[in-house]
Amino acid sequence: MGLISAEMFPTKLSFIIFISYMGLFINQGILVTTSKSKDNSYSYSTVTVVLLTECLKLVAAVILYMKDHTVSEFTAEFIKHRKVLMLYFIPAGLYCLYNNLQFTNLANYDPTTYFLLLQLRVVVTGVVFQFLFKKHLSRVQWASVFLLTLGCIIKEISHVTKATTAAAAAQASSAEAAGAGAGEVSWLAFFNIHLVFILLQVFSSCFAGVYNEYLLKDAGCDVHIMMANVYMYVQSILCNLIALTCKGELFSAFTVAGLSALAQPSVLAIIANNAAIGIVTSLFLRTLNSILKTFASALELMFTAILCWMIFGIPVDLYTFLALLIVIAATFLYAQNPVVNKARNEVVAEAKQTDSKV
Repeated sequence: MGLISAEMFPTKLSFIIFISYMGLFINQGILVTTSKSKDNSYSYSTVTVVLLTECLKLVAAVILYMKDHTVSEFTAEFIKHRKVLMLYFIPAGLYCLYNNLQFTNLANYDPTTYFLLLQLRVVVTGVVFQFLFKKHLSRVQWASVFLLTLGCIIKEISHVTKATTAAAAAQASSAEAAGAGAGEVSWLAFFNIHLVFILLQVFSSCFAGVYNEYLLKDAGCDVHIMMANVYMYVQSILCNLIALTCKGELFSAFTVAGLSALAQPSVLAIIANNAAIGIVTSLFLRTLNSILKTFASALELMFTAILCWMIFGIPVDLYTFLALLIVIAATFLYAQNPVVNKARNEVVAEAKQTDSKV
């Protein structure tokens, strides 16, 4: 067990970051669900919430950087690595899409189903991770990845079964319903617009996470972690302003009525919690890696299911129970052979240290 901990969590701080990441994401799903109206809509502008979250992240990153640096050092480093600033537009745009789809998808799925479906990103993350870092996952690692995907499929079967049953009942009560239509409803229940939104969120999450890790550990490894966050959040603010403009809400979002709708304890908690997620995620990717991040997300499922049962009365059915068991088994399997992906400057430093000893 000590060996596993040393490989997965090289320091005590990395383990704290791991636990914090899970706790904040579990809290986020519950907070967003709590803020929904009875008709599953939101009484506030979700894009504005995401924008204000990015602004809060930027302020936090600047404060944390300035704690150990001067204004002139901040300005000098910001200008010095301006090429890296431009590279952050890619993950910032993808995270912008991900954060806004979060509200859309949580309006149509309960938190447990939502988190389970998001685990489809595990396989995609593995493929993108291998491509960017040129690190091939072992058979054990791929086996654990596909076990996670199996858990997602089992949970989705539950979702489709319920939707198909409801549709079949509606057809049975209609005199005009054709007997052959039930099979069509089953396929339509699976391939609906909500599943498309989930898949879009999955792919944006995968590419954003792995590319962000690539910037932190390779292209931008010489940039201070909080300066890297500043780059990310500056680009994120720009992306969200573009999103507000495209939705035609750029000016209406900042009216007295628009801002007053945000002055709810649950909405303010969402903004604060999501800002903390941003800071912790950057520390996670710098200290650990994208593959372990997907497993941390999978472990959220167990706690989310229990908390949603306690808070919202959402039952844990047989499909969910089996899916959770598979997720836990996949996590233990992965722990036997975790991925280790250090930053380029750390690898160079270790190589120099080894050469000096020789």
